[in-house]
Amino acid sequence: MDINWHETLEMASFIVTVVGLPFAIWVFLKQERAERENEEEEAYLLLADAYDEFLKVVLQHSDLQLRTAAALENPTPEQRERMQVIFEMLISLFERAYLVAWKPDMSESERRRWNSWDDAMREWCGRDDFFFLLPQLLRGEDAAFAAHLQQVAKDVRGSQFMVRP
Repeated sequence: MDINWHETLEMASFIVTVVGLPFAIWVFLKQERAERENEEEEAYLLLADAYDEFLKVVLQHSDLQLRTAAALENPTPEQRERMQVIFEMLISLFERAYLVAWKPDMSESERRRWNSWDDAMREWCGRDDFFFLLPQLLRGEDAAFAAHLQQVAKDVRGSQFMVRP
């Protein structure tokens, strides 16, 4: 039997082109998607760790009653100043989360991660002390983030929310 190496190599090349190349592209795209998902998960975990650190600050200032449903009645000027700083830290963290994790069109896993931030924003916007400082806290922040948090506040508080200059 006489083997024509030229035709055999040509056939092998054709098989690689038709089968192997699309398979290689599929594997590459799958790996890229997995890497992107891992990077997004890592960013989420870093933000979650930052929120845990923030909650430790809140716990260190338990006299401010920041984890209770109602705002602290008649805070002293020193307590008001500490609350202001803590709320500024929170706004900074929320802005970072918004810039890193929010997209108009999210996958299911992205939506799941974002919902935890949305829940936290809604919880804090429900507090009178945070809510009434919000216009001041949002000054100078990213415009899209500020608009988003204002909408969250409107959703939570209804018509009470007014943007102050």
